Amino acid sequence: MMNSTVPPDAEGRRIICDGDYATVRYVGYVPPTPELWLGVEWDNPQRGKHNGCHQGTQYFVCRHPTGGSFIRPKNVCFGVDFITAVKNRYGFKDKQSEKDQEAAAIVIGKKTVELVGFQRIQQIKNQLNKLTEISLRECAVYDSGQKREISQMCPTSDIVSLNLSKNLLPSWDKVAEVACQLKKLEILDLSENKLRVSSDPVSLSSAFINLRVLSLNGTGVTWTEVLMCSPMWPLLEDLYLASNNITVIERPVNTLQSLRTLDLFNNKLIGGTQLQHIAYLPRLEQLMLSNTGISSIHFPDVGHGCKSAMFPSLRSLAVNNNKIAEWSFINELDKLQCLQSLICKNNPLMESNKNIETMRQLIIAKIGNLKFLDKSEILPKERQGAELDYRKIFGNDWLQAGGHQNPEKNRPNMEFLADHPRYELLCKKYGAPEDGELKQEKRFTLKNQLLTLTIECPDQPNQKPIEKKLPDSMTVQKVKGLLHRLLKVPGSNLRLSYKSAKMESKEIELQNDLKSLAFYSIENGDCILARW
Repeated sequence: MMNSTVPPDAEGRRIICDGDYATVRYVGYVPPTPELWLGVEWDNPQRGKHNGCHQGTQYFVCRHPTGGSFIRPKNVCFGVDFITAVKNRYGFKDKQSEKDQEAAAIVIGKKTVELVGFQRIQQIKNQLNKLTEISLRECAVYDSGQKREISQMCPTSDIVSLNLSKNLLPSWDKVAEVACQLKKLEILDLSENKLRVSSDPVSLSSAFINLRVLSLNGTGVTWTEVLMCSPMWPLLEDLYLASNNITVIERPVNTLQSLRTLDLFNNKLIGGTQLQHIAYLPRLEQLMLSNTGISSIHFPDVGHGCKSAMFPSLRSLAVNNNKIAEWSFINELDKLQCLQSLICKNNPLMESNKNIETMRQLIIAKIGNLKFLDKSEILPKERQGAELDYRKIFGNDWLQAGGHQNPEKNRPNMEFLADHPRYELLCKKYGAPEDGELKQEKRFTLKNQLLTLTIECPDQPNQKPIEKKLPDSMTVQKVKGLLHRLLKVPGSNLRLSYKSAKMESKEIELQNDLKSLAFYSIENGDCILARW
């Protein structure tokens, strides 16, 4: 809807012109032409031509040197009020063409309600009164309309979810005028609106008294503005701030204390130390930091191997698509008391080893409480295998750093403990690695020695032991294939472990099908145990 007249409050209003969004920064004349012009700052600066300056006169100011234009009022849509948008969106119109009458319908629950004409307005209104969710995305809403009009039109006791994303709302005051008439509003999406901060945010808090979920994605908001607005949302639990201008984070003081979810996706944070400012939000359980450019994180209140008081409730963390290149980042995450889910793919560290499975096992071993990694569940057997492998892979480094199987002589240096904070704990959990376990894995060659091994089936008393000569380069998967042919048992059903004369009291599971016998330090005379 285009306007040939200019509303009296045009300056500062949001507008649409040819599908592009802008803010009116100037209303007036631009010599030498006698007509009225609107000076606008486009959301997309590539749409503009200048910075508000024309022939040496600065009419308005833009944040971008090419963000501004002068346009005619007749080409501009100033938007509609909330009720008009509801009528347009849900087909609730006073007049409809025959074609519109045939096409218009709304679905309430499982019931389709056809919109025939004005004579059925009251019936449609009654049906709309059953709505609990209203979506007015891209409906050009700019204000609430006449006083209490929303209260009279919509059921304030039923609407809990409202989507006002990508509209023409100019300020939080205008949003509050809508929200205060929806008393049970819990979920509000204001993404892609450019909202001015209220001069008195506290006075608007009654409008959002039941708000639990708020989306401000792509609004251009800064963290300072978030903190200024936060007194309006006393019970807020989930806050979505993706794709904004947040680079620096300040510590919330007496605000956002009920926050459980915080999404900072696609904000270019300046350094991982910024996160320390939100580390004491007591209820924060989920933090999304994907594509924020972070490369490090540090919890300075405790040393390696201890649990931090920071992020005391954090259970889920997403740091994928960042610049993480050091294992120290992963080591720090083990300090978190409650961390159970981590998404960290597409980082330089994860791409440094082409074997994705190896990287996964190392991360699992380094973070003790983790239950999900990159959205894949970590089962108890996978954790045990990862920790045993880790204990063995770095066993020689441990010995060289001063580690010892004798607890009285075990004194690994600080450098090793910094690189492997959980190693000592794993030694307590599974026992210190013995010399037989720490034999270096040989490179694959055709001259690899053959191992004489006994294969036993402890759960099958009628199955006699089998003696076989196998190359130490043979993988567990291929051993299962061999046993499938010998025992007529599907390889997928086989569970393998082995016993060694050097470690008579231990039975070690062969959990990774891709590892070789040499990796597990299997030697001549050892016994492979097959169960199904």
